[in-house]
Amino acid sequence: MISISSADVTGDGTIHDTQSKLKVKAFDLFKARFKPSRGEVAFFVTAGKKTIAFETAGYKKHKQLLILQMISRYCVYLGLLEAKIHSSIPARLAS
Repeated sequence: MISISSADVTGDGTIHDTQSKLKVKAFDLFKARFKPSRGEVAFFVTAGKKTIAFETAGYKKHKQLLILQMISRYCVYLGLLEAKIHSSIPARLAS
């Protein structure tokens, strides 16, 4: 299940996995600052000029494949078919 504010379809949102109860939050890095939380897992997506950070909420040793599947469904939902998932912040944003 994906929760996104109707006011900003491409902005922040939350992905819910109903079976594992894991949540993954999305942060549009051009609109918000992102500081990874301790004990959570973060991934970054680049698609054209758009960069989104994803962070788990309630991570309890879930399989990374589940997290990546949740992120890819979110990207498809937003129409970001050229999205690339990174395990660390992309170099162009790190500086």
